[in-house]
Amino acid sequence: MDQQQKKLRVAAAAMEFLSDGMVLGVGTGSTVNALLDHIGQPENNWAKRLHGAVSSSEQSTRRLRELGVPLIDLNDIDQLDLYIDGADEANDRLELVKGGGGALTREKIIAATATRFVCIIDESKLVPRLGAFPLPVEVIPMARHQVAQRIAQWGGHPVHRAGFVTDNGNHILDVHGLAIDEPAELEGELNQIAGVVTVGLFARRPADLMLVGTDSGVRRLQRLA
Repeated sequence: MDQQQKKLRVAAAAMEFLSDGMVLGVGTGSTVNALLDHIGQPENNWAKRLHGAVSSSEQSTRRLRELGVPLIDLNDIDQLDLYIDGADEANDRLELVKGGGGALTREKIIAATATRFVCIIDESKLVPRLGAFPLPVEVIPMARHQVAQRIAQWGGHPVHRAGFVTDNGNHILDVHGLAIDEPAELEGELNQIAGVVTVGLFARRPADLMLVGTDSGVRRLQRLA
């Protein structure tokens, strides 16, 4: 079974968490696109059964609009019951690296708001230690060089994602070469650097449930309280 088939399998498994009339938080990326393919199938009519969706990126917003799912501003609701998104890396504690698509800030805001965060990945994303995937850090443009210098002091090699601007008008530094043994601690330290908007570590607010697409089916990992 190839990677795309595993993504389709895990996206199908995530559909069981949808309920009529809910506001769904929707992430970004290829696995989320597979989820949106399922939502858009006319035979299940989820585009009409959902009250609406809060989107983490302009890309996902366009897809939701095409499917006819009402778009809702996060500022207009008091509670978000469910957020479904993928990850670039994940460990068995459900701590994540996200931001390969550049939507990490809005993804982090939605994750912090949601009562339940379900992460959907294929098994290639599950790793024993985070850090092989370059860690995205969103930065204010005028601070990019200074932030890169500070990060280099930790032993990382920050690379400007040239030609890319986030939906928030900021830049991305992709940090290579970090062995992330204490994700929550590193997340806090990086967030304290002046000019950093946010970092693509989702460790202080990890996923609550992770669905992992494998050759043999969908593996479920639950976060311990």
